[in-house]
Amino acid sequence: MGIYDFNILSDHGKYDTVFTKGQFVDSVKEDRVTYIIYSLSYFWVEIMYDAPTNKILEISSFVGGESLNRYSNVPKEI
Repeated sequence: MGIYDFNILSDHGKYDTVFTKGQFVDSVKEDRVTYIIYSLSYFWVEIMYDAPTNKILEISSFVGGESLNRYSNVPKEI
């Protein structure tokens, strides 16, 4: 499955695909929100999860770039 095929899925289809076929990579907690990244084929899927309310806030997919910076250990300023 490519990123374009993934993006046209319903939200339920996206969640089902990520949780059954995706490979968990990492998670980062910022305030109330936990960001979870999965690898799926040749792209990444990020899920924003609000732990106090136990709700998924957003799901997004991307190939690379700035969106991956959240998961690196490199400080924002060197």
